[in-house]
Amino acid sequence: MSLALLSSILIDGIAYAMILFMITVGLSMTMGLMRVVNLAHGAFAMLGGFFAATIPQRLGVPIWLGFVLAIVLVGLVALLFERILLRRFYRRDDLDQMLVTIGLMFVATAAVNLLFGSTVTSVALPDLFNGTVDLGFRSIPRHRLIVVACGLVVVCVLWLAVDKSSFGIRVRAAVDNAPIARAIGIDTTKIYAATFVMGAALAALGGIAGAELLPMEPTYASKYLVILLAVVAVGGNGNLFGSFFAALLLGIVETSMKYMVPQLASAAFFLTMIIVLLVRPQGLFGRHA
Repeated sequence: MSLALLSSILIDGIAYAMILFMITVGLSMTMGLMRVVNLAHGAFAMLGGFFAATIPQRLGVPIWLGFVLAIVLVGLVALLFERILLRRFYRRDDLDQMLVTIGLMFVATAAVNLLFGSTVTSVALPDLFNGTVDLGFRSIPRHRLIVVACGLVVVCVLWLAVDKSSFGIRVRAAVDNAPIARAIGIDTTKIYAATFVMGAALAALGGIAGAELLPMEPTYASKYLVILLAVVAVGGNGNLFGSFFAALLLGIVETSMKYMVPQLASAAFFLTMIIVLLVRPQGLFGRHA
């Protein structure tokens, strides 16, 4: 394998992995912390991408500001969704949660199709994202490097927020024993809402950053649903570093196969998932119930 090919696989694979991580880490936290199977999570990434594509044009603002507004808007949508509907299903059966959230996914798909059209929508990038970086032996799209840097920043910020802050202490308390957490004065309702909104905002960020690799289309949420669930399953519910390393593993495996045997790329992705779950049914970093 040549150095140029190896570098292409690693750079594209890691960039793809960072996109998967940013989108799925919120889903992992939702399923691990709130015990809610939210099959509509991919809709937040889809909305982030479509909002980012249209806000700069409609409002006449810079592209980067449009990205920020898109993420904030997705966070507000997620807050309304959590407050009005989702919290009513926290203690319902998994099947009820799956049915209502997958129904909402199809509602979001229909709404996007109506508002933005049925074709693939491109997300314009700021000038900073365009161009290439010359490494000597090959040139790398600057966008890939920025996506990788963005993913690393996200994992560091989340680590500080979850492991090194009072909010993180409350989150872990709610995860380990919600009734006791409520008994000592922790408002688990606000913890759940904040976690859900943060996960949705990260999904929007991942959708925007990854629009080049995972194109924006009305079927986005359902098209990539199984891939997102696979990353969560391999990493382990509710585990930050599990989502990170699962995304790295699956992203690099699939990218490697796309370069070498494109017809087997998807098969290799899911075969890797099956092998991991056979060895560790709770995921790479998951805990036994």
